[in-house]
Amino acid sequence: MPDFVVNNHLYYNPVEFALAKIGGTYKMPILWRLRDKNWRFSELKRELPHISDRMLSKALKELEKDELISKEIFAEVPVRTQYAITEKGKQCIPVIISLRELGNSLLKSVKIE
Repeated sequence: MPDFVVNNHLYYNPVEFALAKIGGTYKMPILWRLRDKNWRFSELKRELPHISDRMLSKALKELEKDELISKEIFAEVPVRTQYAITEKGKQCIPVIISLRELGNSLLKSVKIE
């Protein structure tokens, strides 16, 4: 496949493009948690203990922009926000499952320190 440009970014292949959408430290763990139920920001923050508010907010905004998750704001006091996986986001779950299985398999052959 020839190189292609999306949003002023040059990609060399579709795998690179897909990893740009779901890769990184936090996007897959967020999608993984949202696969079964909707979560609030504070619940995700508590479940991902090493993530900062800024990084969680950034990852959620990117996932929402890429239409992998949706954000619903409830007009309550205080305002309540929930995140849910979209149909497009659900397409990522089998890939995440495969990567988890590969990671677990590869871990068996290394010494964990």
